[in-house]
Amino acid sequence: MVTSHFFSSLSRFSPAHDTVGVPDMVQPPVLMVVVDTEEEFDWSSPLDRRARSVTAMAAIEIAQAIFDDFGVRPVYVVDYPVVSQEAGWAVLKPLSQEKRAIIGAHLHPWVNPPFLEEITPAHSFPGNLPLHLEREKLAALTRQIESSLGIQPVIYKAGRYGIGPNTPTILRQLGYMIDLSPAPPYDFSSCGGPDFSLASNHPRTMGSGDDILSFPATGDYIGQLAFSRPVAHRLHQAAAHPFFRPLRLPGILARTRLLERVRLSPEGFTLDEMERLTLFLLRQGLRVFSLTFHSPSLQPGCTPYVQSRQDLQRFLSTLRRYLEFFLQRLGGITRTPLEWQSLPTHAESAGHQGRPGGGDGNVDTFMQKCLESGTLDHPSL
Repeated sequence: MVTSHFFSSLSRFSPAHDTVGVPDMVQPPVLMVVVDTEEEFDWSSPLDRRARSVTAMAAIEIAQAIFDDFGVRPVYVVDYPVVSQEAGWAVLKPLSQEKRAIIGAHLHPWVNPPFLEEITPAHSFPGNLPLHLEREKLAALTRQIESSLGIQPVIYKAGRYGIGPNTPTILRQLGYMIDLSPAPPYDFSSCGGPDFSLASNHPRTMGSGDDILSFPATGDYIGQLAFSRPVAHRLHQAAAHPFFRPLRLPGILARTRLLERVRLSPEGFTLDEMERLTLFLLRQGLRVFSLTFHSPSLQPGCTPYVQSRQDLQRFLSTLRRYLEFFLQRLGGITRTPLEWQSLPTHAESAGHQGRPGGGDGNVDTFMQKCLESGTLDHPSL
C-alpha cells in the first residue's frame, strides 16, 4: 500500500520551489491534449480482467479530425488491451508515423500482465502495487507498444491517476521522461488512491533526481468561495458528506457558482465551465494547461459522459469550441509535453498568427481586455 507520507507530499508542492520554467505573462498560454486511450468497461461494476473490448477505437478519427483542424498533436496514452489488439493499435500507427499524434503509456493493472495481484479497488492504482510488480507490468506494456507501434514511449500516465512512491524510480529505469498522472484537486484516498486535493496545477519535477517532468491534468475549484484551495476543498468535502446527501449541496453550490470543482475536460463539464476555469487559472499565473478525456467517450454507451448520439455531438462541439476559445480568442498555442523546451518567446509567438493552433492574438492583450471589462474579477471565477 502506498504510504500516506508520499501522497501528503504530493499535496504540498509549492510553485515557488517545485515548479519548472512556467512561462511569464509576456508569453502565450500553452495547451496540451491528452487522451486516455483504453478498453471499454462498465465504470459502475467491479473491475474485470475479461473486459478488453476496444471497438471504440474505430471512432478515434472523429476527434483526430478536430485536432488536425487546429494543428493539435494529442498525446494518446495507450493501455495494454489497446496496444495488444490490432483493432486498437491499427488506427494509432499512421497517426504516429505521420506525426499527427504522440504515443505514451497508460497502465491499467487489472488488464495488464503479469496477473499476479488480487483485483481490488486499491490495486487498480498502479502505485499501490509492490515495486517489482508495478515495474513488470509497465515493462510489459512498454514492450508491447514497441512491438505494435514501433516506438519507445517516454510519456506515462498512471491508470486512475495512481502514481506511487516507486513510480519515479520505475519510470527512470524504463526510459520514461514525462509523467501526466497528477489530477488536482481530486482526492482518491477513500478507495486507496492518491490525494491531489492540494497539488499544484503547475508542471514540476519528480523523483529523487528531479529528472522526471510531470504535467498535471488541469483542474481546480472556482467560484466565490474558492479563494483558497485548502478552504475550498474542505467546503466541498463537507458539502458532499453523506449526512447532507439529501440536500444535494454540491449541486447547489455549483449552480449558484459559489463553489465548483472543474476539470479541463469535455467529459461532464460544459464549455462555460472550462472557459471560466481557464480564466481563473490564468489569473493565478498558470500558463500550461492540459485538456484530457477518455477514448471510449467517442462511442456512445461506453462511458457515463456519452450515452447517446446527442451526447456525442455535444461532447465534440464542446471540444471544438474550447480549442477555438484557447487557440484563437485567447491567442494560446499548442504543444506536446516533449516540446516543453521549445516553448516560444513572446516575439516568436507572433510568428504563429494565422497558423493552425497559433491563435490570432496575444495573451497580454486578451488579459488586459478581460481586466478592463471585469471578466477576471467576476464573482463566479
